[in-house]
Amino acid sequence: MRDAPISLVAPDSAWPAMFEAEQARLNEVLGEWLVGEPVHIGSTAVPGLWAKPVIDIMAPVASLAAERPAIAAAAELDYVHFPYRAELMHWFCKPSPAQRTHHLHLVPIDAPLWRERLAFRDALRANATWRGEYEALKRELAARHANDREAYTDGKTAFVQRVLRTCGV
Repeated sequence: MRDAPISLVAPDSAWPAMFEAEQARLNEVLGEWLVGEPVHIGSTAVPGLWAKPVIDIMAPVASLAAERPAIAAAAELDYVHFPYRAELMHWFCKPSPAQRTHHLHLVPIDAPLWRERLAFRDALRANATWRGEYEALKRELAARHANDREAYTDGKTAFVQRVLRTCGV
């Protein structure tokens, strides 16, 4: 199945409500494996930021090995599992790679990835300069790599690392 191309859209005031509705469903279906509340991450979690219209959700688990049964349970909510960065998380998209509305990341709550993603989201929420720089970078990468998600993601790495270093993470 072919991946959806990368396309950025203007901020949508419906994104927080879309997250909250999905958070409730995730708590209901995956609750026995979660060790806390799912959180809204990614660009749709940053007010005023252009983004791919995909709600990114990170849900805390105790460990990847213990939470393997959650993979099958997530399918009840139309999540499709992929072994992307399998050493760090269980990663899913919904409803398919060709038409994405949500991404789900099951991440151990004590992992550096958990702290880094929250710190980066919060830094962008708090700093308009970083938000503007990040949006410009994302627009340039989306134009250059519309059909290459890995290149798009990799192109953001240096910026993300710089922000995290500045924040002391």
